[in-house]
Amino acid sequence: MNDTQQWSPRTFGNEDRLPRVPVPTLENSCARFLEWCAPLLTADELARTEQAVAEYLRPESPARALHADLERFDASEDAHSWLDEFWPSRYLGRRDRIALNANFFFLFQDSELGQIDRAAGLIAGAVAYKKALDDESLPPLIQRGQASSMEQNKFLFSTTRIPGEQQDTVRTPYSADHPGPSPARHIVVFFRGNLFRLDVIAPDGTPHDLADLAAGLEEVRKAGTSRAAVDDAVGNLTTKARADWARTRQRLLDLGNADELDTVESALFCVCLEDFAPTDTQEACDQLLHGDSGNRWFDKAVSLIVFEDGRAGINVEHCGLDGTTILTFVDSLLNSAPEQHAANSGARSQGTPEVAGVEFTLDDALRAEVRAAAGAFATFAAETSNKILAFEDFGSDRAKRLGMSPDAFVQMAYQLAHKRTKGIGATYESIATRQWRHGRTEAMRVVTPEIVEFVTAMDDPAADAAKRTAAFRAAADKHVARAKQCQAGDAPEQHLWELQLIQRRRGAELGATEPLALYDTPGWNIMRDDYLSTSSAPSTNIQYFGFGSTSGKCIGVAYVLLPDRLHIYLSTPLPVSGGMYAFADNLRTAMRELEDLLITEKSEG
Repeated sequence: MNDTQQWSPRTFGNEDRLPRVPVPTLENSCARFLEWCAPLLTADELARTEQAVAEYLRPESPARALHADLERFDASEDAHSWLDEFWPSRYLGRRDRIALNANFFFLFQDSELGQIDRAAGLIAGAVAYKKALDDESLPPLIQRGQASSMEQNKFLFSTTRIPGEQQDTVRTPYSADHPGPSPARHIVVFFRGNLFRLDVIAPDGTPHDLADLAAGLEEVRKAGTSRAAVDDAVGNLTTKARADWARTRQRLLDLGNADELDTVESALFCVCLEDFAPTDTQEACDQLLHGDSGNRWFDKAVSLIVFEDGRAGINVEHCGLDGTTILTFVDSLLNSAPEQHAANSGARSQGTPEVAGVEFTLDDALRAEVRAAAGAFATFAAETSNKILAFEDFGSDRAKRLGMSPDAFVQMAYQLAHKRTKGIGATYESIATRQWRHGRTEAMRVVTPEIVEFVTAMDDPAADAAKRTAAFRAAADKHVARAKQCQAGDAPEQHLWELQLIQRRRGAELGATEPLALYDTPGWNIMRDDYLSTSSAPSTNIQYFGFGSTSGKCIGVAYVLLPDRLHIYLSTPLPVSGGMYAFADNLRTAMRELEDLLITEKSEG
């Protein structure tokens, strides 16, 4: 389908017409797996991994039964993708805290508006977006003649992650329990650890206008003048490990807090008003990532955060939402003036909207848990090091003029900087795959033999500029080719991981309980033990994008690569922060070196 006019103009009108992500073959995934992990392994580690792969592929291997079950699932009437069960297992199955570990943030471009007007404008934009989603008038994303999945938009409003003992669940509209768009008319506003319900849509479905919203927010600020005691700020509980939080949430229910939880969990989204202005951009980013946990509800899909000086951003719960969907949402909020959003939604003046405090009933034991959760998370945040980097003289336009893929350029710079800091290590890059039905992302492993040759050549005194440039280009070309493979669904990790999860879910009924050595190999474990975890979010409406690291030695690398600049947010555990700062210094050098190589090549060409 090459003509964009053939695609439906309705928001969700193309989902069933999108191609299904292909189920890889076992043989192809195993071959790709060996190819991807080999550059990270010693000869002995590779040999052991190859032996386990051979056993994995034998005719009577349990992997054959697991893969057959995956094919059966993919062919079932209700399945949209063979990844339908994978995503809940991956995101909802994690048992550690999601605050800082999994949620991500965007820092918006600055505005001249003060806090109340900025917050009112963002609320108006979000309500207008929801109204467009509800009637499916939001245009579907179509790039280069190909429609993209819009399914994730169903998780933007009235969506809340619910903690579970074994696996979390999600409360969301467009589901069996809550069919169709959310009927909620309220948001939850946090101020100084106090929670308030604020109606943003009248009972007849008409949104409140900007003046009404501003008046409601002023009422919140007045009612929240006194900061909530630490042990009363229930938002702190959302920072706990998931099973612990599930047990605590049940105790909240047992004490009669069902209505209060329902108010928060059914709210369209959260707005977190802060009573301070960050001292600089670094602090603004850090506060968006973790902030005062008593003034957050990290389980909420969308939390808009507005500081006292009007600076603003968003914190996102990741289980149903990826960066590309949030970028589209944020661009919609910020590309038009608040007055235009209000007009688009049909908002009108109806007087100050209803504001009501949300007060939880707590006993001494629960207060102690809230206080302990607050202290533990504050310690965890303090034990995380973060750093912003800004390259104002380099962007995607510069890379293109030098004949290089912009993403490949910066990824090669990351590899060179990391090799000089801690050596060559496993690197993850998120690749968007929304061209598939219910598509989300694919896991790309960046290190290739070409990258190993490139970073080696860059520090080889015997290598001249021509040899280094050739190695640089070969590595970049391989990077682009691998990214295209991932976009085409030709990647091994999620396939092999899902087979492992199927064995855990129903291996017994499939007669596939025999342990599979592949998942204990050096290749599997080393390839997936991130030294760098990278993801990009290109939008002129955001200054920085960020997330926490994925392991005790990992550096999270979130980057905003635009035509005229590159902004990066780094995050790593405090005990290994020296490596992050060294990486940042080496990255500045690497960016200059690689640019100089291409400039020299161009001048000599």
